[in-house]
Amino acid sequence: MKVATHGEHLVQLTQRTPLFPVNCYLVREDDGLTVVDTGLSGIAPAMLSTVRALGAPILRIALTHSHIDHVGSLDALHAALPGAEVIISTREAPLLAGNMALEAGEPGTKVRGGFTKVTTRPTRLVTPGERIGSLCVIASPGHTPGHIAFLDERDGALLAGDAFATFTSTIVSGTWRMRFPFSAIATWDKPTALATARALRALNPSRLAVGHGPVLTNPGTAMDAAIAEAARRLREGSAHAA
Repeated sequence: MKVATHGEHLVQLTQRTPLFPVNCYLVREDDGLTVVDTGLSGIAPAMLSTVRALGAPILRIALTHSHIDHVGSLDALHAALPGAEVIISTREAPLLAGNMALEAGEPGTKVRGGFTKVTTRPTRLVTPGERIGSLCVIASPGHTPGHIAFLDERDGALLAGDAFATFTSTIVSGTWRMRFPFSAIATWDKPTALATARALRALNPSRLAVGHGPVLTNPGTAMDAAIAEAARRLREGSAHAA
């Protein structure tokens, strides 16, 4: 596992897999640490070792969404840290529990991506605008219906889950890349993902921290290019469908 620090508050933990890197994050708070996403199974021992070196306890586990590469080590972490809060969005909680049904008013596209059975249940459900320590919860549906991002209001770092990816190049969720097709394969609704990307860009983040790929500093230009490409591809796809 690779460990990298970005600014005063953000620590990136990267699992190497044969196909793509998987990131989860530690966010430093005055009272301890918030984990954002838990990676694939097997990362818990390395994460706990890193935490011991930092000298601060994990108090919260916050999940951007419930795909297997974001909740894979949730049960192991919860077993090691039974007192830590487990936080997910109100909309995403049914998916974490295995209920893939869509809600009224949502696009009828089938929910996609890999899910796994977890026994851990959230202790706190959040909605956009709530705060988890210094992190503001931001609605970011598209990759999944209940996907959320987190904006660190101290320094403007945006932890965007899979709303964007920066592996090989910066893309909006759902954009096809030959070297990284999984974003396209696992995205629920591309028009919603594009609307989310635009909303996240409007936050003008100082850093973009995602589930797959390096953390970007001053990511605005890269986000703009990714949004333009996603919009073009969506228009072309609509034209072909017509």
